[in-house]
Amino acid sequence: MSDTTIIKVDGAHSPQGAQGQYYLAEGVGVSMRLWREEPPEADKPEAARDYETVGYVISGRAELHSEGQTVLLERGDSWVIPKGARHRYKILSTFTAVEATHPPAQVHGRDELG
Repeated sequence: MSDTTIIKVDGAHSPQGAQGQYYLAEGVGVSMRLWREEPPEADKPEAARDYETVGYVISGRAELHSEGQTVLLERGDSWVIPKGARHRYKILSTFTAVEATHPPAQVHGRDELG
């Protein structure tokens, strides 16, 4: 018999990670994070992750640089970063987005790695 438990995460009490992300709901195979970011003094460093990421922009603007490509992300846009792809974000204006990762990013601290 499969697990039929519903999990609810109260957004007012979501844990925050070291990079400013808020952890939302997490299942066995997928997790969600919320990002609210102001334009930083310097660009974010490039990274490659051991999970696939899909995201959706709620508000703001950012550039996604990955494997020689640059994509402008604006309100209503969604994106996919394949597992292992080198990438970085340049936040252009106050940016709010939700990301889902497979497998879950926060398992064993994978999303805290540089």
